[in-house]
Amino acid sequence: MISRKKEMGVLNKEHKELRLHGTKGFPCAGYESYYTNNPEDIVPWHWHEEIEIICVEEGKLQVKIPSRVFWLKKGDCLALNSNMLHYASTEDRCKMRSLVFSSELVQGSDSSVFAEKYMGSLVSCQSFSGCHMEDVDDSQILNWFQEAFEAMEGEESGYEFVVREALSRICLFLYRRFEPQMDIGNASLNQDNLRVRKMLTYIHKNYAEDISLEEIARAAYISERECFRCFKKTIQVSPIQYLLKYRIMQGAGMLLSNPSGSVSEIASACGFDSPSNFAKMFRRFYDCAPREYRSARR
Repeated sequence: MISRKKEMGVLNKEHKELRLHGTKGFPCAGYESYYTNNPEDIVPWHWHEEIEIICVEEGKLQVKIPSRVFWLKKGDCLALNSNMLHYASTEDRCKMRSLVFSSELVQGSDSSVFAEKYMGSLVSCQSFSGCHMEDVDDSQILNWFQEAFEAMEGEESGYEFVVREALSRICLFLYRRFEPQMDIGNASLNQDNLRVRKMLTYIHKNYAEDISLEEIARAAYISERECFRCFKKTIQVSPIQYLLKYRIMQGAGMLLSNPSGSVSEIASACGFDSPSNFAKMFRRFYDCAPREYRSARR
């Protein structure tokens, strides 16, 4: 079964997706999504335990992971490793398809050769954060992806075998590509990724409070200077910029989910010291006043 859009509403405080992609018996889900450059169409920073493969059908898509940015055009595929923080947006419009699946679908039991020799090595490979497949040599990946996606759409008898075979081929391709680097870790990048996840967790939990850069840094047991460096290196914004944007996005959600709530109440609930400051920052991000935003999207 294919969902028409991969919604990001089910995240815990660490911004880990809580959604079960597929079922326990068949842990794979397909999504067909259409995005615009409207602020509410941004896919915020999040992560999940499953591997994700994205394919662009129309337009262009920007995908960010810690310390890297990918620009995908029509026909490009991107594989994201398990537990990888990522973010997506488009400058205009974009139609994309994605398959999100557990490594268990390919490997079977944890004691199988597929788990111990291949999938375990692949998902723990620090060099495999994201793999952009756009070259002629990678064209077979698109064919395997489409084969799996169309089987998910049709749900004909035995489609699960088709999906697992196609995804197994993609995983073997990724394993062979990263095999020479599997014993070469990037400890610095991995440490930054873990630190930023701790600091994002703190921000997502406490954004409504009057939190400081010092408190954000303390969540990862680092200095303010190191905190600033980690944010700029991994997600390309400063900690305070991220906090401000997160507060505004939460405020936008509150405006729609609580239609009777006043702008003043919502401003306070998402961490602003005054309704006027909230309205000023909201207009900067959404190019309209909070009340106009709520009215236009009812």
